[in-house]
Amino acid sequence: MVRYLLQILLVVLLAVSFFACEDEKYLNSPDAQLQFSADTVAFDTIFTTIGSTTRRFTVYNPYEENVLISRIRLAGGDFSSFRLNINGIAANEAYEVEVPARDSIFVFVEVTIDPNGQNLPMVVEDSIEFTTNTNIQGINLVAYGQDFRLIKGETIETTTWNAEKPYLIYDYAYVDSTSTLTIEPGTKVYFHDGAGLYVKGTIVADGTFQNPIVFQADRLEDSYKDIPDQWSGIILFSGSHDNLFNFTTIKNANIGLQVGTIENEGFASVHLYNSRIENMAYAGVFALKSKIYGYNDVIANCGYYAVALLIGGEYEFYHSTIANYWGNYSRKSRSTSSLVVSNVLKVSNSDGSSKLYLGDLNKATFGNSIIYGNNQNELELGKNEEKQFNYLFDHCIIQVPDTFNVSNKDHYKNVYRGVEFDPLFVDPYEDYDYSLDSLSPARDIGSVEIANMFPLDILDKDRFSDDAPDLGAFEFIKRKNED
Repeated sequence: MVRYLLQILLVVLLAVSFFACEDEKYLNSPDAQLQFSADTVAFDTIFTTIGSTTRRFTVYNPYEENVLISRIRLAGGDFSSFRLNINGIAANEAYEVEVPARDSIFVFVEVTIDPNGQNLPMVVEDSIEFTTNTNIQGINLVAYGQDFRLIKGETIETTTWNAEKPYLIYDYAYVDSTSTLTIEPGTKVYFHDGAGLYVKGTIVADGTFQNPIVFQADRLEDSYKDIPDQWSGIILFSGSHDNLFNFTTIKNANIGLQVGTIENEGFASVHLYNSRIENMAYAGVFALKSKIYGYNDVIANCGYYAVALLIGGEYEFYHSTIANYWGNYSRKSRSTSSLVVSNVLKVSNSDGSSKLYLGDLNKATFGNSIIYGNNQNELELGKNEEKQFNYLFDHCIIQVPDTFNVSNKDHYKNVYRGVEFDPLFVDPYEDYDYSLDSLSPARDIGSVEIANMFPLDILDKDRFSDDAPDLGAFEFIKRKNED
């Protein structure tokens, strides 16, 4: 009897619960969509000390019936830099939140960020999830996480950036044809996802060994420090001249430095000294019909080309290390050469047609340099007989097959190849250290004449501190405890 009474009581309770829900008249359609006053809540306050700020947005119910939001949650939970107040209740998660018909509720968002926190991303992101009748919607949260100067989709007039605060480029920064952007030693320039620096005028980034200039992505966590394709890159449009990058680091972009553009008349020119361009998804230096004069440069670890010099131009690289051991960030092996030198470029169009671009290669000189990597052939030459094709490798180690002909003295002087001339970089795969091992065959075989023009290496070390100059950007310096 007791069992039957309990069963009857249970049925009654279920019925009461059912009719109670019916009385509430909540909209139960799985297609129900809330409306929001914003799809992203952004905090663009510059934080100079540990502090917080608050933003709010509105959640609208556009229907004639009440809506019951079964769950509102901060995706990052209690580990997030953000905190929520949901319709007057401070909580990062809430259940069964009612929004009356044709009415709304407020959600307040607060963020607290320590601008001096280590490994903190320049941009802190999270989201808020709303679940209504199994339908999930989201609001993005973004906050700038350090004390910096924001450049968001701006045209830069003649100005100087200094090292007092870092710069964050969001979308793009554009230096027009009448302007010069000067960047002082020690300045750090960060780029958000997809952002780039585009120069039709002039950029002068003149760092020092003690205070280099850095261009990199805005994700500063250790896990992102060497990941490519986090931002677009730097483009010097054809017509942009007198550009300088000295003691600079450009890393983790799609194309590190593009010099010249097909669609613009003329050429671009740049001096590239004592600089590192590394971890690019496509290319480190990508030049089109332009001029580059460089020394003590390391251009390394790129998905396709470390250096591509196309449609002719004038190029000189001395004591440079072009090294490509790509593989850590892609399952697809690299089939392209580290260095491509060509006076022609074929561009395919979406309709199946193609266009051929030609230009005189007036000069492509590589002196006291290393061109090496984990492919059998790290040099590709593309010659069109209609245009000039002048190039010279003078005192260089080049990773090419034994069948590669280097007998022409007009193009190859003191060129070393084969496994016995593996430069033996200290650690090209993990730490991306392209300095020379003590047993490196690149030691003491450089041209003294070339080295006299550049007596200090990329680390400000004297190339004449031992028997003879080494090849590449790094001079091996024997430690005191070494024989």
